[in-house]
Amino acid sequence: MSTITLTPTQHAILAYAVEHTGGKIEWFPDNVKGGARKKVLDGLCNRALITTDGTDWSVAAEGYEALGRPRPAPAPVEADADLEAEVAAAEATWAPQRAETKPRTRENSKQAQVIAMLRRPEGATVRQICELTGWQAHTVRGTFANAFKKKLGLTITSDKPEGGERIYRIA
Repeated sequence: MSTITLTPTQHAILAYAVEHTGGKIEWFPDNVKGGARKKVLDGLCNRALITTDGTDWSVAAEGYEALGRPRPAPAPVEADADLEAEVAAAEATWAPQRAETKPRTRENSKQAQVIAMLRRPEGATVRQICELTGWQAHTVRGTFANAFKKKLGLTITSDKPEGGERIYRIA
């Protein structure tokens, strides 16, 4: 049972919409005109009892609940074979384009400088990268995970020699 209390006007509007117009708000009592209609709609909307599609108002699931009525079952969606075929064809054209597109970096950017450091046989430590770029250590590690691994698809390996700093390299 719902704990939402409705004014008599709100109840009448919601009940009429549920019983007569399939949940669409089309009717108001005769004494509710102009600014009063807007105020009632605002009150219902602010409490999430109604929703809009941009032009029309309709009773939301919470509105049915406030009336103590079961929510209507969603209409079954029928598959459109032609539409499915068009979507599949469009997706098929996207896959080769994505494979051909490689992320680019500028030659003189900090990111390019860090990648060059990581490609050296001796690799680089987080401290060395911080000194070069002026970044903080957490920024360097975040760049490894996000920009390098996720976006550029690079494989970053690390070794920690005994008693030394962790050394990162691009595999």
